[in-house]
Order: sequence, then structure tokens, then C-alpha cells
Amino acid sequence: MYPTISDLIKDLTGIYIPLPIQTFGFMMAVAILFAAWTLALELKRKEKQGLLQPTPRKIMVGEPASVSDLVWNGIIGFLLGFKLTEMVLHYQDLVQDPQSFILSARGNLFGGIAVAAVMMFLKYREGEKHKLEKPQEKTIMISPHQRVGDITIVAAVSGLLGAKIFDNLEHLDSFLADPLGSLFSFSGLTFYGGLIFGAVAVLWYGHRHKIPVPHMIDAAAPGLMLAYAVGRIGCQLAGDGDWGIVNTHPEPSWWFLPHWMWAFTYPHNVIQEGVQMANCSGRYCYELPQPVYPTPFYETIVGLLIFFFLWSIRKRISAPGVLFSIYLVLNGIERFLIEQIRVNIRYHFLGISATQAELIALLLIAAGIAGFFYFRKRSALQTGKT
Repeated sequence: MYPTISDLIKDLTGIYIPLPIQTFGFMMAVAILFAAWTLALELKRKEKQGLLQPTPRKIMVGEPASVSDLVWNGIIGFLLGFKLTEMVLHYQDLVQDPQSFILSARGNLFGGIAVAAVMMFLKYREGEKHKLEKPQEKTIMISPHQRVGDITIVAAVSGLLGAKIFDNLEHLDSFLADPLGSLFSFSGLTFYGGLIFGAVAVLWYGHRHKIPVPHMIDAAAPGLMLAYAVGRIGCQLAGDGDWGIVNTHPEPSWWFLPHWMWAFTYPHNVIQEGVQMANCSGRYCYELPQPVYPTPFYETIVGLLIFFFLWSIRKRISAPGVLFSIYLVLNGIERFLIEQIRVNIRYHFLGISATQAELIALLLIAAGIAGFFYFRKRSALQTGKT
């Protein structure tokens, strides 16, 4: 396994470059970028078809930098300088344990003050450079695809929050034992928590800026599946605990793939779970005592297949909302099936035993089926009216 990008580079090239970047976090960032890219492509396509329209936004031109602008730039500059200066001066400490370093109170006061002063000065100079004797109100038109940056930030922040909350609900004992540590730990993220929180936040943003919900969710559907598949690559490479149940079955005669794709012990996993490895030194010297199903790898393959399917049919579907409904059904089926061989906490009620993901997957399948018929009927009625 490759807990950090440095480990991955060393295995590929034989050269160790100390970088404070965890493999899982890096792949999560790549997944978000892929989702943003496909969303932008789809929004542009819908704009060319006349399905989405730009909305007006009023701005003031020629105003000097306000006190609030200067204060906010100062605060952001101080935080950046406070932390970044300390990172540069104590780079090895950062590389050894980036999570603890970033989330700690460590920082450089002089660096914080210096960067704050520079950012406040730059903001002030920018305002003076464009200042007019009489500021003017101007109306500009903003297309939906131009809002992808904001949408990505909204989805990422709310999604990470939701993923963390759902994970802590699933591991309530660990949360109660160490609330702050559980909340601010970089490990432990539940996909469906991120999907639900992220979807609500993005829908709110779209409604606020008059982007029709059915077109918004359709444009996002393929990218969501692609991001899921890419994110699971990070789970597999880092060994973050999202693996399957014990698999001691002999490899089938028809199996033609490498053995680790059938059963794997996740050596050097990032969560340091399992037994101590012989002749190994450092933080990540653990592997599972028995091989398990490498479920993140399976989910990556299935996720990519679903993405290509959604991408191939997106132009053939005319009823807004139907593509997203298909995504919900396929996503739910994929996750429900993989849960059958995946390690997870099971809940017991009314004689039923199920995981959190299984319950949500079933709800997504039901919502997708209902949405499929609802959006088709809605589109037929609207077409009939026109």
C-alpha cells in the first residue's frame, strides 16, 4: 500500500521525494476535479441547446477596498502565513505527520503578520487602481458553467462534512471516546453522507441562482459516478479500511487477473490495522492477518463502467431528471451488492440485519425508480402543453 504519494513515487521510480501528501487525500482531490470537469462540459452542452440560460448579477465598479475587504484579507493572510511559514521551517515534521501538523496550533506568528500585511496592502492597492470618482453599478450575465468553481467548493465542503458526520454516526463509540479526534481526523469518510449533504447544498445553490434542478442533477450524474470510481482508487492504494470480508477461498481456475485482485492483505495500510510486519520499520508496518476481498478495486471497475454508460446515453435522454434517476438506481444496486462482501457495521431492528449503506442504497434505488417515472411523465406533460 501507499499511505503517501511519496511511497507511490518511490515504488514507481525508486526515488523517495518527501511530500506531505496522503494518497487518499490526493485521489479525493483528483475525483473532485473530474466531477467539476464533467459538470462544466454538461452545463456548456445544455447552454448551447438553449436549456440553460445565464442570469444577471449586479456589481459595483470603481469602489475602493472596503474595511471589511481589508479585514478579511488580513485574516486569511494571517492564517496562511502562520501555517505555511511553520511548514517551510519544519518541513520534516510536516512530512512525518501532516494531519497532526496541519490541525495543531503550531504556527509562525511573524509569518502570519507579514503575509497578512502583504495581502491587505495588495487589496488596498487593487481598489485604488480601479477606483472611480463616481462608482457605477453594472449588470453582468453569468452562465451556469461559469459557476462550476463555486458549485465545486460548495459540494466539496458540504460533502466532506456529511461524509464525516455519517461516519461518526456509524462509529458512535469511537466518536464518544474522542469527539474532537474523530471529527478532525482525515480518515473515516462515508460516501453516502457526502452524497446527501453535497446534493442538498448544490441544489440550494442552484435554486438560489435559478439553475433548473432537473438539468443540474442530470449534468452532475456522470461526474458523480466518475468521482466515486476515482475516489475508490485512493481507498485501494492507501488501504483506508474500506476493504471486504475475509476471503480464504482458493482462486478459481477461470480467474486470469493478478492474485491481489482476488484476495489481499493490504500491507502498509494507512490505518495501521492488522499484525506487525516482519523486517519493517516506520509508521505503516501492518497488514491484515488474513486476506480479504479488495472491494475498492471492484468498485472502481464497476464505477467506471457505470460512468461510461451514463456518458454514452446522456444525449439520447430528452426528459430532464431521468439521467439522474438512472444514476441513483445503478449507484444503489452497485453499493447494495458490494456490501455483501464488504466489512461494515450492521444494524439490527425488527428482525432485519443491514448496514447503513445497504439501507441508503435501497432508498436510492426506490427514489431512482420513482424519479424515472415522475420525470418522464413531467416531461411528457410539458411537451404536450407546448
